Amino acid sequence: MADVTSIMESKPLHPLHQIAQTPTHKLLLKQWLKEEELILNRISLKETQIDHVRKEITQLYCFFFLFHSTALVLLFSASSRGPEFCRRSWIPSLCSFLCSLGIIWAVRYKTDVESHLEKLLEREKEDGKLLAKCVEELKKKGVDFDLLKEVDALRRAKSLRVETKVVRKWSARDFVTLFFFTMACLALGLTRIILCS
Repeated sequence: MADVTSIMESKPLHPLHQIAQTPTHKLLLKQWLKEEELILNRISLKETQIDHVRKEITQLYCFFFLFHSTALVLLFSASSRGPEFCRRSWIPSLCSFLCSLGIIWAVRYKTDVESHLEKLLEREKEDGKLLAKCVEELKKKGVDFDLLKEVDALRRAKSLRVETKVVRKWSARDFVTLFFFTMACLALGLTRIILCS
């Protein structure tokens, strides 16, 4: 019987039992687990926001096509009025051009918002990985986890993250938008020329 108790006493406690018996380690683990949950919530929110912005961009493209289809139909229907129409046909063309510029500006703005949200999401994911690594180390080491050293290492890792200023380059979406804008303007211009000749 004495051998069994001496074996149990000599066996070291599991790191989680050690953490449960040490108030500082226990408090740190609770804080980190709570922070992990907050990071996961922020990641989920950012992903939802990115999806919403992408839907708005799609709606802008749909509105662009709908607007230009309506403008073309109106131009064709108004052309039956005769030469009076040709003198005033520049008005719907100008309105169409200005609305197209507005839609393109909105698409470009939403694209910038999307890229900004993607950067924030990437940052949150990096923070989550760093924190998960520290929580894993704490659970693995127990009381051997050096609070000062490890917490300082986490802070340094977060502060050393280089904030790169990415120069905004033209993306494929920008070229697609520019292509549609050019085609819409050409279509309206050609329609005006054909109807007035």
